[in-house]
Amino acid sequence: MSQAEAVRKASPLWTLGLFRSELLTTFRRWRTLALLGVLAAVPVLVGVAVRIETGDGSSAGGGGGGPAFISQITNNGLFLVFTALAATLPFFLPMAIGVVAGDAVAGEAGAGTLRYLLVAPAGRSRLLLTKYAAVMTFCLVATLVVAVSALITGALLFPLGDLTTISGTRIGFSEGLARALLIALVVAVSLIGVAALGLFVSTLTNSGIAAMATTVGLLITVQIVDQIPQLHALHPYLFSHYWLSFADLMREPVYWDDLTKNLGLQALYAAVFGSAAWARFTAKDITA
Repeated sequence: MSQAEAVRKASPLWTLGLFRSELLTTFRRWRTLALLGVLAAVPVLVGVAVRIETGDGSSAGGGGGGPAFISQITNNGLFLVFTALAATLPFFLPMAIGVVAGDAVAGEAGAGTLRYLLVAPAGRSRLLLTKYAAVMTFCLVATLVVAVSALITGALLFPLGDLTTISGTRIGFSEGLARALLIALVVAVSLIGVAALGLFVSTLTNSGIAAMATTVGLLITVQIVDQIPQLHALHPYLFSHYWLSFADLMREPVYWDDLTKNLGLQALYAAVFGSAAWARFTAKDITA
């Protein structure tokens, strides 16, 4: 049986099995568990710090610094979810995604297991899509880990109840919880551009460490460029520029302008770098 015939005979159930295997491989790595542990610890540290700071009756973030929503945490622990996502999105979350995405292909090549995966009736395109789906799943899991950790910490350290939006209107706790979930989903989707970039870099080398370092380095570079006023003409095209637009979901009515720009930009990055990763991987000479 030729390889083309084997690819045609790969059933959807086999593809689901490949995806399940990829997820198990990803989430069983100590590196992945350590990254999730760090992400879960950030909301706890923020919550404890705010609790200590406000123990004498002062308000959190009174000097105007700190992540968005931090001054509201003492009034409602649900705001810790928004604060934790705002604190982790610029670096911690994308760094974790960059590490996992950068290692997706290069790590297999470096370990000598990539060619064995290609022997199975998967095909390179199917295998690459499966790996990208696993990375996007990690995006969602990592974001939910931050949100759930923040919600639990906020409930333990601060009161919960109705909350005031940025626009000054009051909404119920259940609606606030629904918006927190929606914000977490938006944050997860905001990382698909980084995931595609990391996967593309991962196809360029057989060294997982080099791919991870390059992806994180590009992430830091983009963040620096986004903070330089003289380069403002480039800012709307950087994948990180609209990341914090999720705060507009806490307005009444919701401001959709920057949110739609962010989602459209992430889709563009995913399409461009996903296509580049496919072109590179399908033509790559697999020797390990």
